[in-house]
Amino acid sequence: MIFTPFERMVAFRYLRARRQEGTVSVIAGFSFVGVALGVATLIIVMSVMNGFRAQLVARIQGIGAHASITRDGGAIPQYPILVEKLAATPGVVMAMPVVEGQAMATVNGRATGVKVRGLLPDDFKRRPIVGSSVIRGLPDLGDDGVALGFGLSRTLGISVGGEVTLISPKGTPTPFGTMLRRKSFPVYAVVDVRMPDQDAASLYMPLAAAQRFFRLPEQVTAIDVFVQNPQDVAALHASLSAAVGPGYRVTDWRQANGSLVTALGVERVAMFIVLTLIILVASFNIISSMVMLVRGKSAAIAILRTMGAAQRSILRVFLLAGASIGAFGTLIGFGLGLVLTLNVQAIGAALSSLPGAASIPMIAFLTGLPAIIDWGEVMLVLGLGLFLSIGATIYPALRAARLDPVEALRHG
Repeated sequence: MIFTPFERMVAFRYLRARRQEGTVSVIAGFSFVGVALGVATLIIVMSVMNGFRAQLVARIQGIGAHASITRDGGAIPQYPILVEKLAATPGVVMAMPVVEGQAMATVNGRATGVKVRGLLPDDFKRRPIVGSSVIRGLPDLGDDGVALGFGLSRTLGISVGGEVTLISPKGTPTPFGTMLRRKSFPVYAVVDVRMPDQDAASLYMPLAAAQRFFRLPEQVTAIDVFVQNPQDVAALHASLSAAVGPGYRVTDWRQANGSLVTALGVERVAMFIVLTLIILVASFNIISSMVMLVRGKSAAIAILRTMGAAQRSILRVFLLAGASIGAFGTLIGFGLGLVLTLNVQAIGAALSSLPGAASIPMIAFLTGLPAIIDWGEVMLVLGLGLFLSIGATIYPALRAARLDPVEALRHG
């Protein structure tokens, strides 16, 4: 829609505050601020949620795997051949044989259930998140050493240099009954992956030691696969299933963490809807301010009509006047949201440098706040702000265009 110089002049003149139109100007100002804050808040919050989601998903994928290959009949025999086939599959970065099992860990009378994961020594070092999260000791488990999660080491009251005893739930049959299998392992490392539920129950050991403990000679329970693009779940299933053939099951990271992935998606949508209401409320303020402006300018509209101004010209005048409030507010909020998002950690660091500010939890939280800008979402927010702002002016503009000049002058 192209506005003529006359329409632009009248529209912006109507937006300038006059003493008798102070209420209209105040409402329009609040509408402008509301739209700007709504757009900025939506961009900031969605970017921060993207950052948290990316960090959480990266840790989930690093601790577990992008996909796990298991055998329908139990353990996987002759796994080196399968590992080589998976590693040669296009898009696959790493394939790691794994022995997983449940056991009871005891230290000086303290006992708790643990999830044991047996890995090759090199796989333990290069596994995402795990190998780089050793906070005590070294990422070298030797032949029979173990690494404990940070929460597990605190629960058992043990650290590097101690010894933990594992008890397998599957006992050894004897003439005198079933005897529980137990074995002691020295603690070589403590791992902190910053996920309390994982740190509280994870124990890592060399693959050969895990095979002996769980009595799986030359076998593994699963093969963990890491790919270049873990987000493409459909392609991941298709390529891996073709590589392993029938009799094997492919479980991707979304299936393994289905409840968490669903919760993140629901929370993301709910937050977007809630924050969009801020822009919607500001748009209703635009409607009210424009309706009051039309009523206040009814005599002026009637004079313009009698001087030859067409209805569509009056319509465009008030469309431009109302849309300017929302459009400028949306653009200001767009710029403000991007600036704050890109500098959120720098702002937190600057605030924490103030005297006594470092002890305030909110400021300390800002310094480590992750933020990832999704330009698709940003464009969606920008379009939504413009759509609601322009849509809010349609009713007042139509009302102004349909105003009867005779009635307006009679009652004006």
